[in-house]
Amino acid sequence: MQNKMAKKSNPVYSRNVVEFVAVANEFCKYAERAAEVKGDDLLRILQRILPLMYIKASLLPSFEPYFEDGNEKFVTETDWNRINDTLKKKFGNADDFLELFDEKFNESEIPVPSSLAENMADIYQDLKDFLLLYQTGTEEVMNDAIWECKMNFENIWGQKLVNSMKAIHRFIYSGEEIDLTEKEEKENNDRRNTSEWFISKRQKEFRNNKE
Repeated sequence: MQNKMAKKSNPVYSRNVVEFVAVANEFCKYAERAAEVKGDDLLRILQRILPLMYIKASLLPSFEPYFEDGNEKFVTETDWNRINDTLKKKFGNADDFLELFDEKFNESEIPVPSSLAENMADIYQDLKDFLLLYQTGTEEVMNDAIWECKMNFENIWGQKLVNSMKAIHRFIYSGEEIDLTEKEEKENNDRRNTSEWFISKRQKEFRNNKE
């Protein structure tokens, strides 16, 4: 009973942390399954998730790290490239945008070409590493995962998130639609037809079993 009470009092289990974990998990889920969602639908999903994720990240409590060696990393370059390539294909002509509020802008003094897919892949990398560490259940590891995630939010991916929200807002309300290549359109149709075939097959089997 005493251990249970101590666990509840540990800030790594606080409401703000748990709610951030839930939103981060949703973001990572959509990033990993982006191939199954139409590009326009994916933009609207991100339009809703990103602001909530920003709010929840800003409410994370402050921690001091336990370990000096840094946190373990799980997302590989291959993982990052897969997420980036899938998103870039899905975003199509919505992917590229010019960003004025970028650290590179201060150096070059011109608008910086940016990519929604790259920003989302960068955010995914930080959040996926955070989630895998948090899910270990070891409180010291969880503590350091939250500490690093909050630090990266304040200094790195929080700005990428805000920049991306601006670009997504601009594209959605511009009246444009994502242009897919003929090959990409065929892949979407094939995926949709396969799904419908699978459902029809299951329905047919169900009817036969009833008879």
